[in-house]
Amino acid sequence: MSELPDVERLLRAAALRVTRPRVAVMTAVREHPHADTASIIGVVRADIGDVSHQAVYDVLRSLTAAGLLRCIQPSGSVARYESRVGDNHHHVVCRSCGDIADVDCAIGTPPCLTASGAHGYSIDEAEVIYWGTCSSCSTEHISSTRSASIHIS
Repeated sequence: MSELPDVERLLRAAALRVTRPRVAVMTAVREHPHADTASIIGVVRADIGDVSHQAVYDVLRSLTAAGLLRCIQPSGSVARYESRVGDNHHHVVCRSCGDIADVDCAIGTPPCLTASGAHGYSIDEAEVIYWGTCSSCSTEHISSTRSASIHIS
């Protein structure tokens, strides 16, 4: 529980009251990056006991509005939350299992913030999602392909 003072400090710095649900949700998201709401609810309930779905949704909304959490929603996925905020990182999503990992933006000046046509906007963030197959699913696919070819022979 060494994270507790840090979570409490972050909540206070964002002018939010320190409550058990807020601390539990913030801790759950920090420990399970890219988790969906249902997973967060499960972790929070295991931590503090009975808490309503609505309470967790409200806390996620307030922490996101305060800039303490970031909500991402890759195409075809439910909303997911992460505590890595304040940098311009991106994500890679596995097309097979849906696993999500962080991908740092290019070293130096992020080229993704220099749009070819800004249309008068002052761009301060870009959301890039890379899609592919994770190493676990790639290995599983290779194994199942080999297994199928052995049975066909």
